[in-house]
Amino acid sequence: MKDFIAYLIKNLVDQPDSVDVQIIDGHQGTIIEVRVSNEDVAKVVGRQGKTIKSLRTIAMTVGARFGRRVRLELVH
Repeated sequence: MKDFIAYLIKNLVDQPDSVDVQIIDGHQGTIIEVRVSNEDVAKVVGRQGKTIKSLRTIAMTVGARFGRRVRLELVH
């Protein structure tokens, strides 16, 4: 799942080398932390947050297939 999320985000940003995806497993579910360069934050968030909302939906859907609750967070 980490590689899949990284692939999606690297194709959205101008500086794909600065994309860092970390997965933190917890008792209640999995947290995916995404770090991008400051210039690319707006591209990941999108207009009115539509892009990040779509990425979160994709992550939750993939997590549901594995029986895990998944949360995607953009950390900068």
